[in-house]
Amino acid sequence: MRTGWTLAMNQDGLIDRKGNPINKQKHGGPRASFLTHFLVLAVNIAMIPNILNTVTYLHETMYFDLAQASTTMTNFLGVTSLFALLGGFLSDSYIKRFTMILIFGPLEFLGYGMLAIQAHFGSLRPPQCDIGNEKSNCSPVQGGKAAMLYIALYTVALGEGCLRANIPSFGGDQFDENDIEESKQRSSFFNWYTFSISLGGAIGLVLIISLESSKGWDYGFAACSLVILVGWLVLVSGFPLYRHQSPSGSPLARIMQVTVVALKNRKLDLPENAEELNHGETKEDMVGVEVLSHTNDFNCKNKDHLRLVPILLSSMICYIPVTLLLTLTVQQGNTMDKKLGRIHISPASLFLIPITFQMIILFVYDCFIAPFARRLTKDRSGISNLKRIGVGYFTTAISMCLAAIIEKKRKHVAIKHGMVEATTGIPMSVFWLVLQCFAVGIYDATSFVGLLEFFNSEVSKGMKSLGTAIFWCTLGLGSLLGSFLIHLVNQCTRYSQGKGWLGGNNLNKNHLDSFYWLLALIGLISFINYLWWAMRYSSRRFPTRV
Repeated sequence: MRTGWTLAMNQDGLIDRKGNPINKQKHGGPRASFLTHFLVLAVNIAMIPNILNTVTYLHETMYFDLAQASTTMTNFLGVTSLFALLGGFLSDSYIKRFTMILIFGPLEFLGYGMLAIQAHFGSLRPPQCDIGNEKSNCSPVQGGKAAMLYIALYTVALGEGCLRANIPSFGGDQFDENDIEESKQRSSFFNWYTFSISLGGAIGLVLIISLESSKGWDYGFAACSLVILVGWLVLVSGFPLYRHQSPSGSPLARIMQVTVVALKNRKLDLPENAEELNHGETKEDMVGVEVLSHTNDFNCKNKDHLRLVPILLSSMICYIPVTLLLTLTVQQGNTMDKKLGRIHISPASLFLIPITFQMIILFVYDCFIAPFARRLTKDRSGISNLKRIGVGYFTTAISMCLAAIIEKKRKHVAIKHGMVEATTGIPMSVFWLVLQCFAVGIYDATSFVGLLEFFNSEVSKGMKSLGTAIFWCTLGLGSLLGSFLIHLVNQCTRYSQGKGWLGGNNLNKNHLDSFYWLLALIGLISFINYLWWAMRYSSRRFPTRV
């Protein structure tokens, strides 16, 4: 039976809303983390369909060419993740995670509102033009109108990025990773966090894309703004239930402090038992001992707090094919037969099928596979994070080969029916693209969850938000590298007309199939590189008894 002393405790510096030590029966746990899922759900009802469909908006309404529309969205994803790094640094250093959510949630609401206003008023958009006619000289949005577009997009990116860094860490704060039962609940939280992302995406792919297709882009963006406001209010309503972390100063300063002490004491052996560290002959020795003792999460025995870097870099490169597949699939679908009977299918809606598949995988894994796997592996997650990550990377490499084959077939159909000049209506069902869409679903059910929990768990206690931000930054840098790759490939493959593999507005005259084969090669090499580092990685120690 627990005593009052064990009920009221300061778990890793966590406090209640009044600044007192937490009471585990009143604060945190599954009930508190459940409310965080509402905001996750709301954010992704807006974000996921717009990641997939805004390429169409930029191309058909703002008159960007295909390459520019794709790179604009991959840049948006990259900057969003870089803002996550800023949000993680601020919350670990100076501002509580809950306060960060209070500040930056309304910013995302504001950004979507600006997009809705611009989409509603024709005076804020470029003059109408037939983008499908190659003889038309359609000018992309320019000047103040372009400035408004980019300000709106990057206001969304700022709000989204800071929320990304703080919501998973804030949800993880509701569990004690050093408590055996709460450690398992914490691992389960990350599975359900990803499930909430997928459920939000599924709802958005039906609701938001339907609004954007039938009512207009202004209705779609306005709905995004409203749903984020509702999700934010739900999370804020649970304020008395939460465990709150106390910011502990700049994590970069702590990293430097550990590095200096580690280098100074590099010839010393660190005892297996941390209690044996409490011995020092001089005041300077005691400072070093204290730093090492409080930063054991950096794996100080090997003085090796840079062990995350190879995994981070490998993961960043492995994500390049995934982020490009998201935008390029939609562009392929726009050229194909989008009818299912009398129903008109948006290409972005195709991702609803793999997302549903992914949610089923997550549910089955968390409820049935993980409990069984814990008994076999003694790992709190069931299957180790590094193994889950590897499964997703291998699947992604294979799916790029499949995407190349499907694109080759699509171009063959266009040539066979004399539709090379056509930009829509090729008599090949858009449902062929479902096969390559499954790559995203499998990636999210395996690599996405594994990476999120991995980076959040492997950093030190005072850097949880920064660890989550590193995860998002990995994906963001992968997106930015994807944009660079498109530019580089176009530059290196220019022919007599001055267009590369992905240049111009006619996908039938491009070489997207060759680009997919290039992505398949990159994915395979990245997977092999990841395996090399993952097999040599030494994880932090957690309670493993189940």
